[in-house]
Amino acid sequence: MTERVTRSRAGVTPRKPVNPGFVETPGRRGRPRKSVLPHELEEDSTPAPSESNVALSEPLDEGDEAKEDANSHANGHAKFDPHVNGNVNGTVKANGTVKANGTVKANGTVKPKNHKVDTSGEFEFGGSWGVSALMVGFPLLMWYMWIGATYYDGHFPTRQAGQTFGDFLKWMGHLVYTGAFPHAKAWLIYWTFFIVQGLFYLFMPGVYAEGKPLDHLGGQRLKYYCSAVSSFYTSIVLVVALHFSGVFPLYTLLDEFGPLLSVAIISGYIVSILAYVSALYRGAEHRMTGYPVYDFFMGAELNPRMFGWLDFKMFFEVRLPWFILFFTSLGTAARQYERYGYVSGEVCFLLMAHFLYANACCKGEELIVPTWDMYYEKWGFMLIFWNLAGVPLSYCHCTIYLANHPPSTYAWPKPALITLFIAYLGVYWVWDTCNSQKNMFRARERGVALDRRTFPQLPWKEVKNPKVIRSSTGDTILCDGWYGLARKVHYSCDLFFALSWGAITGFRSPFPWFYPVFFTAMISHRVWRDIVKCRAKYGEAWREYERRVPYLFIPYVI
Repeated sequence: MTERVTRSRAGVTPRKPVNPGFVETPGRRGRPRKSVLPHELEEDSTPAPSESNVALSEPLDEGDEAKEDANSHANGHAKFDPHVNGNVNGTVKANGTVKANGTVKANGTVKPKNHKVDTSGEFEFGGSWGVSALMVGFPLLMWYMWIGATYYDGHFPTRQAGQTFGDFLKWMGHLVYTGAFPHAKAWLIYWTFFIVQGLFYLFMPGVYAEGKPLDHLGGQRLKYYCSAVSSFYTSIVLVVALHFSGVFPLYTLLDEFGPLLSVAIISGYIVSILAYVSALYRGAEHRMTGYPVYDFFMGAELNPRMFGWLDFKMFFEVRLPWFILFFTSLGTAARQYERYGYVSGEVCFLLMAHFLYANACCKGEELIVPTWDMYYEKWGFMLIFWNLAGVPLSYCHCTIYLANHPPSTYAWPKPALITLFIAYLGVYWVWDTCNSQKNMFRARERGVALDRRTFPQLPWKEVKNPKVIRSSTGDTILCDGWYGLARKVHYSCDLFFALSWGAITGFRSPFPWFYPVFFTAMISHRVWRDIVKCRAKYGEAWREYERRVPYLFIPYVI
């Protein structure tokens, strides 16, 4: 079949889904009957998304889909049958051929692939040596940035005249020991929050979503419960009540930031060790390379769950990092109001920005289910530490800087600040609707559409009868709406968010710029990876898309 550009037909009765992606539930009334659902015939198992979506882990990103397909994962329009002709355990592609998940024997049958062993020979992050450096270096970097923000007025800690390097390291250790010692109060704060959020995950009203078919489970799909929206707003009401009652002033998060940082770092190691040992003890390991350090970093278990219900990867992905980030900003606002009787415009900006991001992650929680993190990444040190400590306590340095300095030292001119507010809201609209258009397009293709009225609902969240480019294998590429103007416009929005979080603090401290610099490097690598994967998956259809939409990040600019 030659590639062609077409427009989706209106009025055609969509395919009836075997099971709708998720349904609204009024609240928890008991445990679900089973956490794993029988597999269905539709391989493209992305749950029906809400109409306002997030780009937290790039749900349904073309590059990620290509990467998944390359690893025997879901192919957007293929059919899944675990027992083709009674012998082949694999995937039926759109052209009728079968992609086997295993080794073909001489008699024509297929030996199932051993999911416990990683035979790819590929190692990320430089293998064992690289991940060892990350596991040691990143906690040290987090303590170093905290020392600079707390004791060096936001500047890099450096040796004093005549001070040896050894003495400097001892001094750094002394500051951590005296100012960031993980005392009992810090453990109580951190783990109370952790446990309460776990209970909210289980018992707050939410929606159900189903994951993609898992090869090692014979095509079965895991069932996910998504209650982040109700958990987020309930948490806000609860912490505000605790603040005004005097039981727990919100700015305690700032007063105890050093000890909380140490608790988060240590907790990241503890949970990672428990997860790794538990997976080995229960025989739940998945794609192990045989290199213990590397396997510890990448993880041993693919789908760890408690009670068959609380999915650890889902739980850690949204609630812990982004809730902590938002509440740190809220605590800064509370501290400013107590000290000065007002909240500065710069703190209000960060509070708005972090609320919008955390809220977007919550309202699109069900969209995380089919992403690469949930479907393919294992639950190891990389995901555990990053969510428990890395994201919430390193991305927040923009807030920490504002909390540690009087507003007069970083005040923006009023017209410039108003312009930044307006620009941020405008870019947020692009970001939200861009991802919404993509996910609703994929949902319509599967004959699934759900109008979940989560806040905020924005105009142009869906493109009616969108233009598409169809490949010779039957895959489709959205070539309309925002994706008809630039191929990676959602990445441009994410980059704007990151840069604005740093810019609001000015340029007197390097630490608020850690996240923008880190994100820029990460997104640059991801863009190149996506391009390579999409060209390999879609072939000439992707090149036709590049010709029709020549702009990568910003329409008519670049």
